[in-house]
Amino acid sequence: MPTPRPSTPSFSSASVVLVHGAANSSAVWRFWRERLEARGHRVLTPDLRGHGRAACSDLGRVMMADYVDDVSTAARGLAEPPIVVGWSMGGLAALMYGAAHPVRGIVALGPSAPRQLLDSPRRAPLTPGVFGPEVYGVVDRTAAAQPTMPDLDAPEVAIALSSLGAESIMARQDRQRGIVVDPDKMTGPVLVVGGERDDTMRPAYCRRVADLFRGAYVEFEGASHWGLVLNRRALDRHVPAVLAWMEALGDRPA
Repeated sequence: MPTPRPSTPSFSSASVVLVHGAANSSAVWRFWRERLEARGHRVLTPDLRGHGRAACSDLGRVMMADYVDDVSTAARGLAEPPIVVGWSMGGLAALMYGAAHPVRGIVALGPSAPRQLLDSPRRAPLTPGVFGPEVYGVVDRTAAAQPTMPDLDAPEVAIALSSLGAESIMARQDRQRGIVVDPDKMTGPVLVVGGERDDTMRPAYCRRVADLFRGAYVEFEGASHWGLVLNRRALDRHVPAVLAWMEALGDRPA
């Protein structure tokens, strides 16, 4: 009898760039990376400059455009436009990237707001400097229970805490002043993901982002803002829908 050939996936695998959020690092992508690689996708998890292992001579003067340049550097040399997945600040960076560079698609998890959705854009001048994760409610890095991570178990909290670091005040002020991302310039389709328990980027706001970019919307039941990347129960339930959306893009030209 002839030896059976291994079955091949019915979808076209993609290069996927995962962009972390503010004051943390690529460490937050551990569970997403596992799920994407299990489906045969090539995954890149860059640290933005000044985060994780990425050096930066003056983090206090880094702007959002610099982070988009870091995404561009990570994607350089890929044989095809990537799918870019960004969380929180990284979600806005992913959208900015998709409006300026060819992409197969954009997945924005609880993304920071583009200017079109800001209620009161900041008007004060930019001020160089850095801050830590306490700005986002992580005030005790030794505590087993973290108020901003109510849906994470102990190992997940440990990963979140290990990812933490300094962040650029100017990049945060840049977002608060408002960065216009033109939906008409997007080079690929957009999927926005909200978390049912996300008090940072609430589901109603995430739906508005999806509407702005004429994109699709998925909500992760039981997930906080951190849970969008680290709550394994929510990922097990809902990442398959995200993968189905990504894989349905096929070989769509950017």
